Amino acid sequence: MAKSEKKSKSHTVIGIDIGGTGIKGGIVDLKKGKLVGERYRIDTPRPSTPEAVAEVVAQIVDELSGRDGAPDAGTPVGVTFPAIIQHGVARSAANVDKSWIDYEVDKAFTSRLGRPVEVINDADAAGLAEVRYGAGKDVDGTVLVITLGTGIGSAFVFDGKLVPNAELGHLEIDGHDAETKASAVARERDGLSWEDYSVRLQRYFEHVEFLFSPELFIVGGGISKRSEEYLPLLKLRTPIIPAKLKNEAGIVGAALQVAIHHKLAK
Repeated sequence: MAKSEKKSKSHTVIGIDIGGTGIKGGIVDLKKGKLVGERYRIDTPRPSTPEAVAEVVAQIVDELSGRDGAPDAGTPVGVTFPAIIQHGVARSAANVDKSWIDYEVDKAFTSRLGRPVEVINDADAAGLAEVRYGAGKDVDGTVLVITLGTGIGSAFVFDGKLVPNAELGHLEIDGHDAETKASAVARERDGLSWEDYSVRLQRYFEHVEFLFSPELFIVGGGISKRSEEYLPLLKLRTPIIPAKLKNEAGIVGAALQVAIHHKLAK
């Protein structure tokens, strides 16, 4: 192996992003915050039990491990999961089988893959990636990354460090769970124009702004690609901008989290 290839491998980690419909992974260059090569995706199994999902994760890791630029065998793997994750244990289950609740995800994946695994909430992973490599890079203080999708995901980052499991989509506003009114799915369900949707977003973001006084809001999720339709309509003290890493944020954030935990990245 060439010396330059060894050097590049020392800065790569596999990240896996588990979603309700698909599980995707990639080799992440920790210096650049970008994927090395194409991501690899497999549909989320039905039912999405822990055993079935672990098998798909193992398949993806095997595929990525055989590629050029893959990290050394045994290098820890980062995995996102759509749940509250506390000390490696799932405390909820969004869009996956309810048997995940109180399941020791870290231990189960570590056992199946035969290498250390660090599991992180999916929104937290995306937020961590955006602050290290994306729209929130070099911003001090509180940065809130809000993802608008099926629900509302959130990541709370202070001076570059993640405060995990900030479930700001479940704030009660005007008697409702915020995400039931202001998520991207809620806009589609209720047939809202961008102008009408921005009214709901205004109510949500001004409430979050009052509670936390952040330095920056970053908006992610699929509709961040249409941010010019609604972000200019919001009137906030806090700057609010679209996310930059798009669909790769979860993979990159998962890799970054495990790298930080195992001191693979500074």
